[in-house]
Amino acid sequence: MGLEEFEPIFGEPKLEWVNPKDPSPPGRFLFHVHSPDSSHLSIHVTDFLSNTWEAKRTVSQLEDMRDDIGIGGSWSDFIEYLSASIKSEDVKLVFQTNSHSDVQFYHVPGIASAKLVAQKSKGMPRISISLTKLVGSAASEALANLSLGLFETFKSTQHILIQEQERSCLLTKVISAEKEKNEKIESQLEQHSKRQKSQNMNSSEMSNVSDPSTNNGLLNSPDKQSARDPVSSKVANRVIPAYRRAKVRGAVLLDTEDDKHN
Repeated sequence: MGLEEFEPIFGEPKLEWVNPKDPSPPGRFLFHVHSPDSSHLSIHVTDFLSNTWEAKRTVSQLEDMRDDIGIGGSWSDFIEYLSASIKSEDVKLVFQTNSHSDVQFYHVPGIASAKLVAQKSKGMPRISISLTKLVGSAASEALANLSLGLFETFKSTQHILIQEQERSCLLTKVISAEKEKNEKIESQLEQHSKRQKSQNMNSSEMSNVSDPSTNNGLLNSPDKQSARDPVSSKVANRVIPAYRRAKVRGAVLLDTEDDKHN
């Protein structure tokens, strides 16, 4: 068990008093949860003015917290739940005063305790971590560490953003080049298709001209036959005069018995 892979978390908690009659705390607070080494978890909460709070937990203390909260599963499951709870929007900084009398927020003796409360979602186990007030050099050191941690996180996020922008630009260029290549291929395919279609049409025309059956059919058609032999057509259609038909029929003579005797 360890905290080697625990990523730093920054956030702004909601401010709340245990006693609703207590005055609302002024200003805004920022919390920082990180792991300075593999066996400790460190929490700092500050308003960057005169109120800085701290909590440190060892792996053993986190194990006790895990048992008290009642979160099952492996150690990594618990750390994942802890991280998700602190990253949620329902993180509160809860203050409790010494008495019910009017207490000014900046009057340190009037604040008995403060704790950071986190919950992944409603109905899920709540994580509550008590905080200790820091003063003097300890508070200054905590503020310095928090500020440096915030800056390092900012630089890391900025670096990731620049990498993603460069990758996006590169992908845009690759997509543009691929699009241009596809357009060229489509144009070549279209031209090839047109040439193929033209060649098929020319081949079809040549085959019609060279096909004997097609030529015979054209030559032996009634129109072609009539154009080729106009004389025979005229002769076949000529009408014989009536007087010529009579002479032909009268030329046939039959012998009678009287002619034989003579």
